[in-house]
Amino acid sequence: MTIKRPLPAPSAEPHLERQLSNRHIQLIAIGGAIGTGLFMGSGKTISAAGPSVIFVYMIIGFMLFFVMRAMGELLLSNLNYKSFSDFAADLLGPWAGFFTGWTYWFCWVITGIADVIAIAAYSDVLWPGMPLWIPGVVTIGILLVLNLTTVRAFGETEFWFALIKIVAIVALIVVGLVMIGTRFTSDTGTASFTNLWSHGGFFPNEFLGFVAGFQIAVFAFVGIELVGTTAAEAKDPEKNLPKAINSIPVRILLFYVGALIILMSVIPWTQFVAGSSPFIAMFSLAGLGAAATIVNLVVLTSAMSSANSGIYSTSRMVYGLAQEGDAPKRFAKLSTRKVPNNALFLSCILLLSSLVLMYAGQDISKAFEMVTTVAAVCFVFVWSIILASYLAFRRRRPELHQNSKFKMPGGRPMVYTVFAFFAFVLWALTTQPETLQALLVTPVWFVVLAVVWAFMRRRPSHLERYARFQEALQAERATAGEVLAGAVESGR
Repeated sequence: MTIKRPLPAPSAEPHLERQLSNRHIQLIAIGGAIGTGLFMGSGKTISAAGPSVIFVYMIIGFMLFFVMRAMGELLLSNLNYKSFSDFAADLLGPWAGFFTGWTYWFCWVITGIADVIAIAAYSDVLWPGMPLWIPGVVTIGILLVLNLTTVRAFGETEFWFALIKIVAIVALIVVGLVMIGTRFTSDTGTASFTNLWSHGGFFPNEFLGFVAGFQIAVFAFVGIELVGTTAAEAKDPEKNLPKAINSIPVRILLFYVGALIILMSVIPWTQFVAGSSPFIAMFSLAGLGAAATIVNLVVLTSAMSSANSGIYSTSRMVYGLAQEGDAPKRFAKLSTRKVPNNALFLSCILLLSSLVLMYAGQDISKAFEMVTTVAAVCFVFVWSIILASYLAFRRRRPELHQNSKFKMPGGRPMVYTVFAFFAFVLWALTTQPETLQALLVTPVWFVVLAVVWAFMRRRPSHLERYARFQEALQAERATAGEVLAGAVESGR
């Protein structure tokens, strides 16, 4: 006997359409894995961890691959799931959908605000003297218009944004290999792979330096789960989602590990400093005079890509929350183009708050180091909920797991391994004052959610949802008991 999640009641209301093709899904997945952290933040990561940063990115990418595989198995087990907040609510209870959906929304709002400010900052480098609010407003306006048309327009925009990032990284790797092959010499020394270990070894700053790399690098991976929010709008998800998820290891090796190996081979890691782009440094060293302009344009498009992803993901998450009664009903309405217009307007209005923060004072960089750490901690919570949902799925619906064509490798033992890694990441955040402060502030968000949930759960619609959840849970337990009894009987 197979227990399935009840299908929604037939409705004449418009619904999300599957307009994202395979190439859209693939590039959205790549774009989600490559953030501005690689182009600008890697300078700080390298200066903190040295060559051991290579292992930092490999370990984080390895662990998050299993999170994505767990997410993929759950999404494909029931194509009625629109995103991971849906299966969290179905498998863990209505509270999990509420906490996951709103926390993911909060993460992307913070990230989107930081991206808009980054866009304004890089625009100032390219066009000095321009008022900071102009590129911010123009960016939000352009992305809003693109997202209001159709989901395919979002997919096309993200496709080209991601392609620009890929070209930039491939160009860096090719130019770097040429410099290494020709033994290019400059004031920093000779380009050679020996630079990876000849300046204090792979762990020059010892264990705490290695740990510091995790503090910074974990934020570079936020958005890797973005492919999970496209589930309801992906064409042929049973084919395209597995392809996108399975390519994650290759992406990590090429775009992160490959680029970092080349950077530190051409220029010794001791020459990198926080706040400067290693990409600009290497292209400039190669004699490419336009390197600064080119890389700033790449970082600009990378930030726009992230902001575009933020607008998309927050609008879809609010749309899903509204459908479940966890957000105002007005956000559950779709336009004639099958786009959640009201949810999109909400996201863009919140991004406009970045314009105020631009003029908040000289310590804005420190403030955003704190808020991005908060976002990273919240993303760890979302990733943990995905894994907890997988454990519940294995326990409650073993027959669906058994029949799955996209099983998570490693199963339960790997889930607990990743949980242990997340615990290590949270500990790493306590080793520096700035990240410790952000870590201590983050629980405030969950306290606010708990207070809101305490009131909302008493509403009739939520009581009804909870009753349905309990009925489904009891039915599945009864079925599991019947299966066990049958197995025992047949064993006799």
